[in-house]
Amino acid sequence: MTLTGKESVELGIQTPADKFFSSLVNQLLDFQSVSDHVHEAKLHKGDGHSIGSVKQWTYTMDGKVATCQENFEAIDEQNKTLTFNLFGGDVSPQYKTLKAHLKVMDKGNRRGAIAKWTYEYEKLREDIAPPWAYLDLTTTFTKDLDAYLIKA
Repeated sequence: MTLTGKESVELGIQTPADKFFSSLVNQLLDFQSVSDHVHEAKLHKGDGHSIGSVKQWTYTMDGKVATCQENFEAIDEQNKTLTFNLFGGDVSPQYKTLKAHLKVMDKGNRRGAIAKWTYEYEKLREDIAPPWAYLDLTTTFTKDLDAYLIKA
């Protein structure tokens, strides 16, 4: 069994790619009003929009309240890609590294976009599962954010 890996999911969304990406990078949304799974997202360091900014998250995953911090590692607004690291809280006892990559792509002539999330990870031990629960949480949050942005 290997300690490192990647897990991905692609989701069709109705929100245009620019608007979806911008909501995650350029706006400090009240995320707890967007998704029932997010209890709190607060700025811990920086402005929340730039590399090095750190947010503290409290969320429900697998039926349990959990926490972690995230920091932006790379932001490419032209290509609508974002990379951030998850650490601390409930992440650190399981993963040496847990990195999320998002790429948002227009569907072309059709309305909406595709949001592709990839988690790159290194587990601390072989008995720890890949970050499927984080993919499930990300899937739910993406759908909730999409629904919120469509109404906005």
